[in-house]
Amino acid sequence: MLVSFPHLLLFLFSWTWGILAATPSHEQIVGDFFNKNAPPGGSTSNHTNNWAVLVCSSRYWFNYRHMANALGMYRTVKRLGIPDSNIILMLADDAACNARNRFPGSVYANPGRGLDLYGDNIEVDYRGYEVTVENFIRVLTGRMEPSVPRSKRLLTDAHSNIFVYMTGHGGNEFLKFQDNEEISAFDIADAFEQMWQKKRYNEIFFMIDTCQANTMYSKFYSPNILATGSSKLDQNSYSYENDADLGISVIDRFTHYVLEFMEGINKTSHESMADLFASYDPEKIHSEPGVRSDLFRRPLSGVRITDFLGGVAQVEVGAGVAAATSGADETSAWDEEHVESTTAESPWRGTENTTSETGPGATKSPQWRGVRAWSGVLLLGALVGWVGWRKVVRTPVRTPELPSSLERAGASSRARPVNSSASSLSALLAFDSVDLRPPIFNVFIYFVLPHP
Repeated sequence: MLVSFPHLLLFLFSWTWGILAATPSHEQIVGDFFNKNAPPGGSTSNHTNNWAVLVCSSRYWFNYRHMANALGMYRTVKRLGIPDSNIILMLADDAACNARNRFPGSVYANPGRGLDLYGDNIEVDYRGYEVTVENFIRVLTGRMEPSVPRSKRLLTDAHSNIFVYMTGHGGNEFLKFQDNEEISAFDIADAFEQMWQKKRYNEIFFMIDTCQANTMYSKFYSPNILATGSSKLDQNSYSYENDADLGISVIDRFTHYVLEFMEGINKTSHESMADLFASYDPEKIHSEPGVRSDLFRRPLSGVRITDFLGGVAQVEVGAGVAAATSGADETSAWDEEHVESTTAESPWRGTENTTSETGPGATKSPQWRGVRAWSGVLLLGALVGWVGWRKVVRTPVRTPELPSSLERAGASSRARPVNSSASSLSALLAFDSVDLRPPIFNVFIYFVLPHP
């Protein structure tokens, strides 16, 4: 008992240690979570925050529909989780407060007027004459005066995904601002390049609804930009429906059908950009929408819509987990002729990303972890058993010595006869071969008292 009990404790400790060693680490649990919740095809984006820049560049009452376009997108990105602090809303006119508006303080996108897009919960960052080409370029590039408040700044970084939406009157490679000035496709392309050089974005999704919209992204040359437009060269962008009470069109066709598709999206949806682009119907839109993805590194089937239009928690995963949950950079293999096609089968679905299991970021299999853990348990158990066996062999068996008073009592008992009770007492005290001490007392002696 002096040896086996502490050895049993050591063995139980080693067994517990083996169980803990076989338990997956926190990083492995996080990696398994992201792998399990990844969309089909795998979302390999490593962004940590989403931003939106929404621009209505048209002024005057008869351009009511352009303001409704921008406010419809504003409502959608807010519903999907992007906060007002991450939205830059630019409205060149305030149709809600126009004297000809029969419903003051409201903007509607359908004749039934079931949803007020303006409402009470709206934050317009640039309004009226503040909406200029210069201010738009300054917002994108971050070249702001020190006096500009943070609410009017695009505070992005290298881990930011940005959704840029523009609507208004345009033409071949230009978009008008308030019928006073215009921005060209070259201006936007150069602004995006400055953003890339200054590490102000991870990926950009550019959407524009205007006449000949597809020409506005034809000059882009910076990486990680996905672009779509409402109409190709020499085509107009048409309004969707008129409101007899207002006497004007209330929304454009392209934006209407995009928002209609977005109504089926929530914060946890796995719908991809390929699904959105496949929903384009030229017969309903009355023009041929376009998509440009040659600058984008990920296949569109693996890009969630919420990667740009949804909210993202501020979470950064360690290098090991990031390597395990993200695939290698890939370049979209689809040409312009593919993405311009409008066949029933989606032409934008790329090949799915695959993650290598042999790279430095690959995690070890559960079988290997179990073998390693139990090998350690067996090794430690063998070592503890060997030490215990050596201690048993080297420890001599000692017979307890009787006190001198008991020896004298024994001598006197041999000299004279004793009764039966005295014989029983002597037999009880002569514990040469019987140890009547409780086990806990043995443990106390083993650990506390010194040993020879």
